[in-house]
Amino acid sequence: MFAGGAIGTTIRYLLSLSVPTVDGIPVITFAINVAGAFALGWLLAGLSRGPDQGMRRVVRLFVGTGILGGFTTYSSFAVDTDGLIVASNIAGSIAYAVATLLVGALASLAGIALGTAINRRASGGTR
Repeated sequence: MFAGGAIGTTIRYLLSLSVPTVDGIPVITFAINVAGAFALGWLLAGLSRGPDQGMRRVVRLFVGTGILGGFTTYSSFAVDTDGLIVASNIAGSIAYAVATLLVGALASLAGIALGTAINRRASGGTR
C-alpha cells in the first residue's frame, strides 16, 4: 500500500502543479477527486467477481487503497473549500463543495455501473 500511495500522491502533486486555479477554484483537485471516485467504483465493481483474497486482494489494496487513496484528496478538498471562504468567495466555496460531492458520487456510480457491465459481459451476461 505504501508504494501505491506514493505513486498516487506523486501523480496528484505533479498534476496540481501543472493546472492553475480558475477564479480561485482548484479545478484540478475537483477533477482528480471525480476521476478517482470513478476509478475506485470501477475497480471495486470489477473485483467483486470473486472472493477478496489472493491477487484480487493485492490489487484492491495496492491500486484501490494505495494508488487511488493517494491520488484522491479529501484533505486538499477541505483546505481548498476553506481557502475560498477565507478569500470571501462564499458562493464559489459552496459551489465547489457541492459539485465535488455530487459529481464525485455520480462518478462513483458510473464507475460501478461500468465495472458491473464488464463483469456481466465477461461472465456471458449471466451476472
